[in-house]
Amino acid sequence: MNIVKFSLLCLVLASCIACSTSNTALGNNTNSAPTESLYVEMGQQAALDKIVDNLINIIGQDEIIFSHFADSNVSHFRKKLTLFLCQISDGPCQYNGDSMQDIHRGMQINTNQFNHFVELFIAAMDASGIAYPTQNKLLARLAPLRKNIIKI
Repeated sequence: MNIVKFSLLCLVLASCIACSTSNTALGNNTNSAPTESLYVEMGQQAALDKIVDNLINIIGQDEIIFSHFADSNVSHFRKKLTLFLCQISDGPCQYNGDSMQDIHRGMQINTNQFNHFVELFIAAMDASGIAYPTQNKLLARLAPLRKNIIKI
């Protein structure tokens, strides 16, 4: 067999072996376990509790946003926000509170205030040690709520 035919045969054989190798090596294994939920990726209940506690502390020191929360029942807010974040991140919780539209009705929240709150929420996630890619996944799930909150 000449060298060209041998090289061609080796190339074809290598291609066949590569195609027959399990898809796992290529990251395409359809039989693998499902990817973990965002809830698990974030760190489950302990992480949610930490995020919400950090957020409450940050809001308490913020002169732009605090006025919207000044008359809030902090323990009720903590419980409902934690349940909401748990559900939206595919955790085992069932949020049973009011809709975001109902909660924010009459608050006259403008775009700057909303954006500032998002910055505070990101700071709370940072302080809780949540990785940026995970933060982005959670923010992507929360983003559609924007239209129900901003009224000015």
